[in-house]
Amino acid sequence: MGLRRQARELALQALYLHDMCGFSKEAAFNAIGFELLPGPLSIFSKHLLSGVLDRQEEIDTLIRRYTENWDIRRMAAIDRNILRISTFEILTDLETPISVIIDEAIEISKNYSTEDSSKFVNGILDKIKGERKI
Repeated sequence: MGLRRQARELALQALYLHDMCGFSKEAAFNAIGFELLPGPLSIFSKHLLSGVLDRQEEIDTLIRRYTENWDIRRMAAIDRNILRISTFEILTDLETPISVIIDEAIEISKNYSTEDSSKFVNGILDKIKGERKI
């Protein structure tokens, strides 16, 4: 597993703590142990976590736009946060190909969520990818 996948998974864990347990960003950083991670892993994980939290309202609005008949709060927490991370990357990390972002989200959903989650995540991100401004 590559460092960027590990960073995405760590950011997912921290977002879960923030989303479901009410941890502050700093408490989530500490609970995951970001300060103990090697430089590039720590930097990318923090970038994802901070970026999602700083732009959560915008990100959630986009996700709502493309999820028909789904209330974002009723989605599985893991799926919701995978979508948040991936949407943030699609919007801001222009050097990362969209196909890589979506593939990573699908693989992470296969490891952390339900059997059908990867199809759901793929379908939503396939719609959101058109939001990237090059």
